[in-house]
Amino acid sequence: MFSFCSDPDTLATFQWMLCYLTTGKHMALYWSVGTVLLLLAITAPLALAFGFGGAALARGRIAPLRWIGKAYIAIVRGVPDIAFFLFFVIALDQAFEWMRHKVKCPDWDQPIRQGNDFVVCDAAKLPLGNAPQWVHETYGFSLAVLTFAIVFGAFAANVLFGAMRAVPRAQLETAEAYGMTPRQTFWRILVPQMWVFALPGLSNLWMVLIKATPLLFLLGVEDIVYWARELGGTKTARFTDYPHGDWRMWYFLALLVFYLLFTKVSEVVLDRIMARLTHGQATVAGEAQRKAA
Repeated sequence: MFSFCSDPDTLATFQWMLCYLTTGKHMALYWSVGTVLLLLAITAPLALAFGFGGAALARGRIAPLRWIGKAYIAIVRGVPDIAFFLFFVIALDQAFEWMRHKVKCPDWDQPIRQGNDFVVCDAAKLPLGNAPQWVHETYGFSLAVLTFAIVFGAFAANVLFGAMRAVPRAQLETAEAYGMTPRQTFWRILVPQMWVFALPGLSNLWMVLIKATPLLFLLGVEDIVYWARELGGTKTARFTDYPHGDWRMWYFLALLVFYLLFTKVSEVVLDRIMARLTHGQATVAGEAQRKAA
């Protein structure tokens, strides 16, 4: 990046390190930090939407819908996360290609399952073979986001389901006594009141989601853990001009500091949100605020 980096063998220690940390491979490491933050920014609201839908179904009055909501919560929570991450990437990818295959190639007369191979027509492949590299990367990232949302949405659904049940029944009965319909009671009384009970569990889930981002490498996304392992190892093929020893400990130490700072900032923000939600509420936190005032 710098003009004096043309001949690394003649550089002093500080200049050598400055040139080393600004190589193209390190730029990929810095870019992967943005990838992780983008994943969290998209996955968190999407997982919350999955969770809200699952919780609403689980407490619904229609039995088949209630069974679907409870089955979603129980199945996803009962299977190890890593197994779901390995399964869903393949399953979702093949499901999307299968649907495209049925639409775009209706005259296909060969079986899609051919032994251990999954074969669809060229027009149904995702992404297309001639698509640019950024399309392949975006598609892989989208699968990762959807997988994270489905998995963590089940945990969010369990938290929200418990929060809905924690809302005092007397408030719901009062709303019904005033003539509110079940829909109005749900959206005007239950949903606004449940967040104060759900936030502690959702806060823990947010922390778990942050710690789960290194699983991105299982989904084919080059995340910060992947680059830390690659750049820190003694692989001179990666750095023919900047050979070094085994520096993985320092790279992983930098990751440790990054995640600790990120979780600390998250704790501060979540505490402020909790204080705002509990203001004036008939809860332990609300009572503590009144006494402090």
